[in-house]
Amino acid sequence: MELPLNALQKQIHEVLSAELGGTVSLQPEAIASKEVPVALCEPTPSLPTEPVPLMPVRRLQNYAYCPRLFYYQWVENLFEENADTVEGSAAHRQTDKPSALPEDPKELELPEGARLRSLQLESETLGLVGKIDVCEGASDGIEVIDHKKGSARRGENGERLAKEYDAVQVAAYALLLREQGQTVNAASIYYASDRRRVPVLLTDELLASVLRLRDEARAMAASAKCPPPLRDDARCLYCSAYPICLPNESAFWSAPSGKPPELKEPPRPPGDDGELLVVQKPGCTVGQRGGEFVVREKGKDLQKFPRNQVRAIYLYGAVQLTAQAAQSCLEDGIDVGYFSPAGRFLGLLRGLPASGVDARLGQYRMFGEWGIRLKIAREVVRAKIHNQRVMLMRNGDAPDQTLRRLADLRELTEKAGDLDTLRGVEGTAAALYFEHFATMLSERAGMDFSFTERNRRPPRDPLNALLSLGYSILSKELTGVCHAVGLDPFLGFYHQPRYGRPALALDLMEEFRPLIADSVALSLLNRGELTINHFSRSASGCFLREEGRKIFWEAWFRRLDSEVTHPQFGYAMSYRRMLEVQARQLWRYVRGEAERYFGFTTR
Repeated sequence: MELPLNALQKQIHEVLSAELGGTVSLQPEAIASKEVPVALCEPTPSLPTEPVPLMPVRRLQNYAYCPRLFYYQWVENLFEENADTVEGSAAHRQTDKPSALPEDPKELELPEGARLRSLQLESETLGLVGKIDVCEGASDGIEVIDHKKGSARRGENGERLAKEYDAVQVAAYALLLREQGQTVNAASIYYASDRRRVPVLLTDELLASVLRLRDEARAMAASAKCPPPLRDDARCLYCSAYPICLPNESAFWSAPSGKPPELKEPPRPPGDDGELLVVQKPGCTVGQRGGEFVVREKGKDLQKFPRNQVRAIYLYGAVQLTAQAAQSCLEDGIDVGYFSPAGRFLGLLRGLPASGVDARLGQYRMFGEWGIRLKIAREVVRAKIHNQRVMLMRNGDAPDQTLRRLADLRELTEKAGDLDTLRGVEGTAAALYFEHFATMLSERAGMDFSFTERNRRPPRDPLNALLSLGYSILSKELTGVCHAVGLDPFLGFYHQPRYGRPALALDLMEEFRPLIADSVALSLLNRGELTINHFSRSASGCFLREEGRKIFWEAWFRRLDSEVTHPQFGYAMSYRRMLEVQARQLWRYVRGEAERYFGFTTR
């Protein structure tokens, strides 16, 4: 049976057919209950050839360190700051101040002892471009010096030796200088922790290895295939791309039938320690002065926040953001979320997303495969029903018959033959869950806040108002996460794509609804943090007042910062970090690096 396509599906069909060459089917296939093969390893569609860009020498050093790091940073332009990269930037402050030099580098002459800082060179012949930290004149030519923040490695007799990948970098700089006709007879690396230079011998073997590694890196980039992660390698512990790479987790996701690796530490969160600035007072303006964001009302400063400590800004209703502050947010990767006065998520201001070309092509391709869409949707709904059941078991008083029925529905998701059937299973589970939702209210809260059914648009009672607000904020959180990891948040696998609807964020949100949004709403009422006076009722519905929203945000932050155990790996991490880990897992799946998607479930 063929289903009618809506306008958006037709547009997607046309785009996919043009991109992938040929016809892409958007109609259901014969799926039934059998396993649908997942074509994960199909090569990326060939695109028009372009001249190969010059490779930065820094990326060549990345390849020598770890090919997967090279692929992320050069091919996909994915980069995460960590303490090591920040410290490394500090070590380069002096060398980053460029010296004056002649227009033609071939006319460069450095007397003995003279220094030239931050020399930018490129070579079409070598296919390399780079910025040399220091060139120092010597009696027999030029010495190339590169600055590193760490320590040198130790030889058998305790002598300091340059790390192999650092030697590759400085040797590549030497080749660039020689290409310009300069005599380079010496090279060294200054390790800031040791406070001394370590010489690098520019042997024919080392220079040949630079060209060999360059060719290997080019071939890998052209293949559009991300290399596998390192396994149990000490280099991963210091790598800035660790939160993206997730080496041990990736190994498990790519071979789910194997034994889960024993992980001692959770993935390190990137930029997870900043403050969230929430402004909800009508008439306020968020501007920037110096290195601070300033909240003002009628020309008077209300609050100031250091720019480097803010990770996101949420604006409610009639709150203005100045052009200068908006530009700073775009430059620094600070999300600005816009909400209606009642808390409905309206949109997001954020800079250019991660390149994510491989992931997005895979995502669009998989959207055209009904079997794959159903496979992901089954897991999303299964995890959601599991977590709803756990919430009732932990906090409520639902009959055993209801809990058994929810368990049956959870298992029934695996047998759903199409998305409509799956939606029916989810709807039945949701009806059972909300039928007994009031049993999770304490006796005191139950007297003040009655709950009979889930209602929305608008919510007609305080508890439904809290649930709607929580779901709106959670969808904003995951929309930003999808952007951050390089996925298209508007093309989901379970939720129907519609204009302005972050369907993929809604897919990822399903498994976290009970554990985050529902939990926050219940805890606020059961603890007595919110009273009936914090809500306003009108013909347009029931909503939190301004003071109530402040209390809600405090509880929301507490929940996102609380730790939960990962179901596969056993380590603990915050819910905020778990949102990104799940998105990273789906990112790997659509790229062809994982065999399946595991929904998040709690015990």
